[in-house]
Amino acid sequence: MDTLQSQDRVSVLAHPGYRSFAASRVFSSIGFQSITVAMGWMIYDQTHSAFFLGLVGFCQFLPMVILTFIVGQVADRFERRRIGLVCQLIEALTALVLAVAVWQHWIGPAAILAAVAVMGAATAFERPTMAALLPNIVPSSMLQMAIATSTSMMQTAFIIGPSLGGLLYGVSPIAPFAVSAVLYIVASFNVISIRVERRQPSTREPVTLSSVFAGVSFIKSRPVMMGTISLDLFAVLLGGATALLPMFARDILHAGPWGLGLLRAAPAIGALVMSIWLARRPLETGVGKKMLLAVFVFGIATIVFALSSNIILSVAALFIVGASDTVSVVVRSSLVQLLTPDSMRGRVNAVNSLFIGTSNQLGEFESGMLASAVGPVLTGIVGGVGTIAVVLLWMLIFPDLTKVKTLKG
Repeated sequence: MDTLQSQDRVSVLAHPGYRSFAASRVFSSIGFQSITVAMGWMIYDQTHSAFFLGLVGFCQFLPMVILTFIVGQVADRFERRRIGLVCQLIEALTALVLAVAVWQHWIGPAAILAAVAVMGAATAFERPTMAALLPNIVPSSMLQMAIATSTSMMQTAFIIGPSLGGLLYGVSPIAPFAVSAVLYIVASFNVISIRVERRQPSTREPVTLSSVFAGVSFIKSRPVMMGTISLDLFAVLLGGATALLPMFARDILHAGPWGLGLLRAAPAIGALVMSIWLARRPLETGVGKKMLLAVFVFGIATIVFALSSNIILSVAALFIVGASDTVSVVVRSSLVQLLTPDSMRGRVNAVNSLFIGTSNQLGEFESGMLASAVGPVLTGIVGGVGTIAVVLLWMLIFPDLTKVKTLKG
């Protein structure tokens, strides 16, 4: 038996397969964040249109909605490392084509949106497939630490990537695309270097309507999983005050662009700190209750942020928002992996990824529409109160959530 299974406290980074996995995800994420910032800046520079900026996000989200059930089938029927490799090579090629197009002045809004859609489609395959691959790399006893460590690295990428994209674009419009292409190539070298502990079972069952929607059926049949995923969905959907940060920074806190930068960084820093903490001190008892408490705190922190007129208090509240959300992310991700057989992980992770993307996108839309009617402060209060109400309601609808004790397999 692998001795790592009895060494829960051993750093997951000592595992060679995990190192390659983490490096692949981080380099890919930095490349994606960098190139997304560059494309957003470029399309706004060309069109001066908020509508086209909205189209960038829409073109990223639409492929995920369309491809979700195809992604799940592919991830469960084919070798996941190869899928990750193909996705990252497509992303590298897209970034390289964009670099050449910018260099030769061929690029226009339509071409940028087409590139965004290609990147969105590749990402729609890459993210759930790589998530489904993780339990094949580390023992189940180390899975929570692996997810927490991965989350901390991804949060770091979310901080570094946009900054890198903006900095490189300031040097040269070609630079972020060229550098992103290199980052994707480095990611692809790492993905083919991943060593797996357990081989993915080969499944070649006929593709039927039932098998396509098997991920949805599986989640619905597991109350703990359904409760966890839906709790996160509604918490982010209702508590999405972060979409209104420019309004808070300018109109309420009177902080200017520097204040907006602090507000945007605060949740990511909170998430990074919490994920590092969870990687070192994994949740071992009362996991379900701690997850519900974290989402409850998320709602309270959202209300505090909405009511605050002090930049320091606002930053502190958003720090707590990011930290508490990370507890929910780690618990949800761990439960999804532990409760799902490997032959189903592709389809289940694809549905989970759709839930996450939907909550983020619709949460921003909901906050924006409500804020236009009642203002940002009341929107934030309503979101925070709604999140707290969902926690209390979910304790009644999904009583098994409070009974989840551990995240160890």
